[in-house]
Amino acid sequence: MAGIREKKAEYFTKLRELLEEYNSIFVVGVDNVSSQQLHEIRKALRSKATVLMGKNTMIRRAIRGFLSDLPDYEKLLPYIKGNVGFIFTNADLKDIREVILANKVAAPAKAGAVAPDDVWVPAINTGLEPGKTSFFQALGVPTKIARGTIEITNDVKVVVAGTKVGPSEASLLNLLNISPFTYGLSIVQVYDNGNVFPSSILDITDDELVKHFVSAINTIASISLAITYPTLPSVGHSVVNSYKDLLAVAIAAKFVFPEIEELADRIENPDKYASAAPVAAAAASTEAAAEAAPEEDEESEDDDMGFGLFD
Repeated sequence: MAGIREKKAEYFTKLRELLEEYNSIFVVGVDNVSSQQLHEIRKALRSKATVLMGKNTMIRRAIRGFLSDLPDYEKLLPYIKGNVGFIFTNADLKDIREVILANKVAAPAKAGAVAPDDVWVPAINTGLEPGKTSFFQALGVPTKIARGTIEITNDVKVVVAGTKVGPSEASLLNLLNISPFTYGLSIVQVYDNGNVFPSSILDITDDELVKHFVSAINTIASISLAITYPTLPSVGHSVVNSYKDLLAVAIAAKFVFPEIEELADRIENPDKYASAAPVAAAAASTEAAAEAAPEEDEESEDDDMGFGLFD
């Protein structure tokens, strides 16, 4: 009993140190993950993250004991259930997630296991003797005899995702040496500096965040302007709109102040400003022609000094 208490105390101390050292935690599912595969994941994460496994009851008990000093970790308690572990890190969360999810191992189908994906049997020559044809027929797999062996003529879905693999389907897949499933760590939840969220949040880019922020600001400004309630996003629009109203009143009342003299003159004499553009364009074309004229004269002089002597 003394040895068990000492091991628990050591585990609690280690967990406390990890909680204080690292800012981020991945809660990972470890169903169907072998010890060798877990060892490979530890190697891949070395110097970047620390993997910690343990009994859920012991982990929950330890975290509850730390809540007086580390209250934010109470948010993890609802996710400590089932076959889970922890990966502690201070590195970039996207990079760590890629390492976690990249380590997959192919596994054969087992009767009673829930299929994570649809399983298809491809149209291939199985190399099996014709005596096993009835086995394929019982599963609804179309076959024919080709050169003394059984050949599957069409691709067939034998297991639907989310359903249990039957004994016959498992036997067929193993007979064909098909390992249809891949198993690895799955990410249950991510903890980062007091916030808990699903790993899909890590797919959101900075550009998307800015777009959502701008959209929210525009919405607030629109609502504020509609109900004439001033807010920080709407103040700029309110000032501009008020200035436009002031200009409209000044123009209507023919009250011209220095800031709107040009605007008033444009309204009173639109023809003057409309003709300014063609004049500028004509001036530009004249300048271009003037620049080109000397070149033409030089060419004509060359003609006179050359072939013109023989006219």
